[in-house]
Amino acid sequence: MQLTVLGCSAGIGGARRTTSLLLDKDILIDAGSGVGNLSLDEMACVDHVFLTHAHLDHSGFVPLLADAAAFLRDRPLLVHALDETIAALKAHMFNGVLWPDYTVKPSVDVPYVRFVRVDHGVPVQLGNRRILPLPVCHSIPAAGYCMDSGKASFAFSADTTHCDAFWDALNGIENLRYLMVEVTLRNADASIASGHMSARLLAKGLDRLKKNVELYITHLEPGKEDLVMDEVLKMCKSFSPVRMHQGQRFVF
Repeated sequence: MQLTVLGCSAGIGGARRTTSLLLDKDILIDAGSGVGNLSLDEMACVDHVFLTHAHLDHSGFVPLLADAAAFLRDRPLLVHALDETIAALKAHMFNGVLWPDYTVKPSVDVPYVRFVRVDHGVPVQLGNRRILPLPVCHSIPAAGYCMDSGKASFAFSADTTHCDAFWDALNGIENLRYLMVEVTLRNADASIASGHMSARLLAKGLDRLKKNVELYITHLEPGKEDLVMDEVLKMCKSFSPVRMHQGQRFVF
């Protein structure tokens, strides 16, 4: 498997792009503004999108992706998501008002978009690749994902505050090599109710982790990236955390 970081910011501005990860050439994990870095031909190769949750910085480019490359495709774009995420996108995105309902257009038999339900703990097998939805705790229903090539795994927390079930699930992944965790907020700005992680909450989770992993930090608050990362480095130094950057590639 090869994973390319198309976007890893909590917001936009300048070179910042919101969350999207390209797995090989045909799978996206989230569809934030990072999707816009792909060419039309690259967009046409994407057959699957796995959404962590419905917030626009993670899902907003789904309709644009489906539309932009439609003339190059003869099959629906499969959007994998929790039931709650699918319901939100049907109600508020593909509703004929904000965007055409591409789940039934251009035809019911061959729409531009087809939703596929996922559940926490139930893996999706795509050839030799296994994608496992992970439990997380955000302000709305959400899922992290673990991408498993068979040789090694790359786990992504999605947006989450501290969640015991997430860390326990990671401990059950035998071949876990990479861990990408959102840390959006400074300690002074964070709370469990925010639905986001801070350095203090990350340290609490890492105390539960019984794995040696390469730790990458994503989704830093725009304009406060250095402040947040400084706190992470001080509180989680035993894991040697590294700030995620757009364009990074991982092979596993």
